[in-house]
Amino acid sequence: MTTLFKPIRPKKLSEEIVEQIKSLITDGQLKPGEKIPSEREMAALLGVSRPSVREAIMVLETMGLLESRQGGGTYVRSLTDGTLAPLAAMMEDNPELLKELLEVRMGMECWAAYLAATRATDAEIREIGDSVEEMARQAVRGGWSSEVDSRFHYAITTATHNTMQLHVLNTIHELFLATIEVALTKLYSQPQYIEVLLGQHRAIYEAIAARDGDRARRAMGEHLEWVQATLPRLS
Repeated sequence: MTTLFKPIRPKKLSEEIVEQIKSLITDGQLKPGEKIPSEREMAALLGVSRPSVREAIMVLETMGLLESRQGGGTYVRSLTDGTLAPLAAMMEDNPELLKELLEVRMGMECWAAYLAATRATDAEIREIGDSVEEMARQAVRGGWSSEVDSRFHYAITTATHNTMQLHVLNTIHELFLATIEVALTKLYSQPQYIEVLLGQHRAIYEAIAARDGDRARRAMGEHLEWVQATLPRLS
């Protein structure tokens, strides 16, 4: 009977820090790509020594949850981290690959729009709306940047409050951005499409702001289906 019991070992401070940061990452409170406080700031926040924080960060880096960037601090890595840069580079010259990724986006983003409509905070809805307004401002110059378009879609995924969905999107971000860049470059060749695209993004935002999940899902589906059907005609 006595062999069933093991002595209780007090946790080191660094182990407690590791557990706290791990929980913040898996709960989605620390998001992929987000910079964590510096060692000095972290030590002050937690009321511990800097060596304890440094040891915890080293453990988390070994676990693949954090990464230190030269001269730029420490950041949260995606739980599904990987590089898809070679596929992204092939996107422009491979219409079939672009079509397939649009199909992947259809599955992910229609559901993301639905969840965002039912879960988004007021601040998250404002962020989505701000992206649409930035698109409108840039549209007068002949179209908006792929960065603001990506920010719109990323803000919707963030508003799902689904940590794994956000990590998956972070993993395929290079591919995601590549589809947007290729699509916008081709669609901007037809000036009339700019207003169509802006209207589609605004419809998605308005459905989410109205907290109408079914309408948001339909609006996102209509947008992606339109892009998928229109791009082949411009090749």
